[in-house]
Amino acid sequence: MAPIHRGTTAFKKLNTALFIGGFCTFAILWGMQSLLPEMANEFNVSPALSSLVQSSTTLSLAFTLLIIGVYAHKFNQKNLMTLSLIVSSLLVILSGFLSNFGVLILFRVLQGITLAGIPAVAMAYLANAIEGKSLGFAMGLYISGSSIGGMTGRILSGFLADQFNWNSAVMGVGFISLAATALFWYLLPSVETTSHHIQQNHRIAHSFFSPFRVPGLRYLFLNGFLLSAGFVSLYNYIGFVLVEPPYSLSQTLVGFIFVVYLVGSFSSMWMGMLSDKYGNDRILTLAICLLFVGGVMTLHPSLWVIIGGIVVFTFGFFGAHSICSSWVSNFRNDHNTQATSIYLFAYYFGGSVVGTISGTLFYSTGWLGIVSLIAAVAILSFLSTKRIAYYSKQAE
Repeated sequence: MAPIHRGTTAFKKLNTALFIGGFCTFAILWGMQSLLPEMANEFNVSPALSSLVQSSTTLSLAFTLLIIGVYAHKFNQKNLMTLSLIVSSLLVILSGFLSNFGVLILFRVLQGITLAGIPAVAMAYLANAIEGKSLGFAMGLYISGSSIGGMTGRILSGFLADQFNWNSAVMGVGFISLAATALFWYLLPSVETTSHHIQQNHRIAHSFFSPFRVPGLRYLFLNGFLLSAGFVSLYNYIGFVLVEPPYSLSQTLVGFIFVVYLVGSFSSMWMGMLSDKYGNDRILTLAICLLFVGGVMTLHPSLWVIIGGIVVFTFGFFGAHSICSSWVSNFRNDHNTQATSIYLFAYYFGGSVVGTISGTLFYSTGWLGIVSLIAAVAILSFLSTKRIAYYSKQAE
């Protein structure tokens, strides 16, 4: 199949479909994050333990990505992604009928496993289908769908939880995702994996470890881990700050804080285009600096400054994630699907593990501890980016 060029009907359909795919995936994945304070009260658990509702899903997703990354080339990519969305949506709907915390965690683990079919395949799918000079824009659009999906899932669940209960909130997200999946399947074209890729993947161990032999990719994987760790930590626990005095926001209002994801939708596309023009290293460095500044701003006691800080933080994070995603796909290596899967594993593993551990930090040191963690993440990501740029130039 010839590369799809920007401006064509096929390009528009493909990107619309993957926008929807990203939307549904992240509405399911993050839809319960705004409910963590209510979960803590409902099931009488600590903030750190309530975060398992979120981290159990991202952790199971992370490990499943490694398996799918090795075997994905054996299946039709369109069918795999569609099946992933259908099963995940049904599991979310069933979760709404649960009343036991342990069983809920089990269902969230299963959702992480079934959701993995989208992120494991989507970036490699784009790299195979889209012309190279438009990949940054296409990747940014996919990430923007993810950010809007995450935002919608959080806002919708917060609103429905206030109006009814958390069970209705979860089921609402599931039904919307199931309906959108039909449009995803209709619009997305099938793209065959190249024969070169198939020949290289018959040796599983060699295929899996090959990306680690590329020095620049190792640092990109580290960036994914670090960025997600800071992002999930902020969004997991900012709700606990805002529902308490002096802010005392309702669950609905806390959910609407996530409307700042709209700036993430814009920044992922905008910074993706800037990176195509000015280089990944320069724009990624800018995005990391914005993430640092935004995190520090949330220390201010004013609610409006805190919200402004979340906006700046989110803008920087999604720009950085979009650039890292396209950089992984464009980095010279023979195992593109494995490289993207390992990057996503590092990304979700960082968010899962650090996102839960930081709950203990939040409990002992308050919000200052979370912001200190974000500052450390930004500094390490900055240093890692310099190494990525160095190895990228060496590979040219």
